[in-house]
Amino acid sequence: MIEYDPVKDGMDKVFDTVKYTITKPPEFLSAYVHSFWELKTGDTLAEDFILHAVPDACTNIMLNQMDTTIAGLTALRTRFTQLNLGKSFYFVGIQLHPGVWQDKEEPIFDSYIGRTYQGNLPLIKLSREIKDLDFADKIPLMSVFVNDLVDSHKIKVNPIISQILTNCDSIFTVTDMAEIASLSARQLQRRLKQDIGLTPHDFLKILRLQSALREHDFLMHYTDQAHYIKEFRKMMGDSPNRFHKKYDV
Repeated sequence: MIEYDPVKDGMDKVFDTVKYTITKPPEFLSAYVHSFWELKTGDTLAEDFILHAVPDACTNIMLNQMDTTIAGLTALRTRFTQLNLGKSFYFVGIQLHPGVWQDKEEPIFDSYIGRTYQGNLPLIKLSREIKDLDFADKIPLMSVFVNDLVDSHKIKVNPIISQILTNCDSIFTVTDMAEIASLSARQLQRRLKQDIGLTPHDFLKILRLQSALREHDFLMHYTDQAHYIKEFRKMMGDSPNRFHKKYDV
């Protein structure tokens, strides 16, 4: 069973009317999907909402429910991204586990998607089908869509990444990661770059950051507080103290 459980993106605490809902997938999809999510405003906001997207190595399938022609795939690397979502928005999405996405032809963005979808997946069709449903009623149709991706081999379990994620709380060094994956350091480097576009060192940085955010315990994966603050600032753009004061994750 995959232990990796990334936190949600940073929500500015000032915007208490913005709703961010995360639901776990049905068991038969849990090897592929971390969660289904919904992010939307209630009333129109007085100012633009900036989402502080946190690096997690996952791939997200995003659907704009206010304009169903806008959709796409997103993935961050090792640094945060601030996404200006405007004053009124409604997005839903599917967060896939790292390494699951297989279609190398489909474009993946690391920034806000605000353009008409031009890829080959039936994302616009799906978005239109679920547009008027409550979030709970969207999930069965999104699950069918994911199952179709499995059947068409666009997503599949990545045994090496899955092994790493299943044991992520026991990984403290790249050497640990290579041993858990039963690979040499060179083989691990090649496979991670091929499968998720990250070096083992960068992947380890993400696992450390996510663990610290989730457990609120930097000593689990960092040598000391100074090391933690330095890495946190590089990846998140601010100190841990200021970040947690401003954002809910």
